[in-house]
Amino acid sequence: DVRVNGLDEYGMTPLMHAAYKGRADMCKLLLQHGADVNCNEHEHGYTALMFAGLSGKTDITWMMLDAGAETDTVNSVGRTAAQMAAFVGQHDCVTVINNFFSRARLDYYTKPQGLEKEPKLPPKLAGPLHKIIMSTNPNPVKIVMLVKENPLLMDVEAVEKCRKVLELVCEMCIKQQDMNEVLAMKMHYLSCVLQKCGSFLKERQDKLDGLIKSLLKGRDSDGFPVFQDKFIRECIRKFPYCDATLLQQLVRSIAPVEIGSDPTALSVLTQAITGQVGFMDADFCTTCGEKGAEKRCSICKMVIYCDQACQKLHWFSHKKVCKMLQEQREKHEAESASRLQKQFTQQNSKQHNCFQHKKLESVTLHLLQKKTVKMSKIK
Repeated sequence: DVRVNGLDEYGMTPLMHAAYKGRADMCKLLLQHGADVNCNEHEHGYTALMFAGLSGKTDITWMMLDAGAETDTVNSVGRTAAQMAAFVGQHDCVTVINNFFSRARLDYYTKPQGLEKEPKLPPKLAGPLHKIIMSTNPNPVKIVMLVKENPLLMDVEAVEKCRKVLELVCEMCIKQQDMNEVLAMKMHYLSCVLQKCGSFLKERQDKLDGLIKSLLKGRDSDGFPVFQDKFIRECIRKFPYCDATLLQQLVRSIAPVEIGSDPTALSVLTQAITGQVGFMDADFCTTCGEKGAEKRCSICKMVIYCDQACQKLHWFSHKKVCKMLQEQREKHEAESASRLQKQFTQQNSKQHNCFQHKKLESVTLHLLQKKTVKMSKIK
């Protein structure tokens, strides 16, 4: 008979060991047999969620959260699970923790409350909406794609019901005892995107294709998506809780920046919502913003995509600046090659001068030695 919550000499449970070693199968088995996800007997106050974050396994991190792991517990050095994961560079785990929203909290709206005759959210929409909420990519194009790929959401009434629920969740996040401004901002932003989807579904024949094109359309000078940047700024400006610290921080970061300059509204919002640092050396899709894109434009090699579908979506805009970007790349490569050649020549010249100097020193020393020997013989 094995105790599922038994402690070793350091106060670690089997679940903590499994989470730290990245054993998702073992974590699942232990949780099924009643393992305490919030056990806090470790000698330094570490929890299973902290060990999951340290391991860098997003699936295990999500598993701990789904099992009810508390995100605000601190260890002996006063750090939460998200802070510990960030400290060791596991930013994907930080994003999962910061964006977690349990399905149970959403299911509350699928049941009639009080005198309601029908729920605020039809049960069939809970799954698709939860997928959108759990997305860690706030790029509006990606959110519209998630709506478009689900037939249940391609309906004006369905999108409107989802939007209203998101606004209710946003309000709850602000008014609850432990206020969560980050989650509130995310819910508000998603509701704004769904509202825009609803208006396009209602008024346009091309459904959401027109919205995606509007968000991707770049200006002629450099291909920067002006409408997308303005839309995100407008979403932030519409946040109904003006006293929120996060809103004030976002406004201070975005307001002085000219459209098209860094940081963009999307990058500032992404950092606020996901906790991702701006200097991460990862490649993001130019179309949908997904991390880990690998396919470059074969002509300019300056823009990157997830796949051919994303490249096709963006081509109508990119083709206007593709040649210009190619010329910029070739010019930059030529300048880099010239600079390297110059450095190489200078280095060789220095080495040659150094060699000549050493040779002269050697000859001088040899002559001095000969002269010294000759003088000693005369004496």
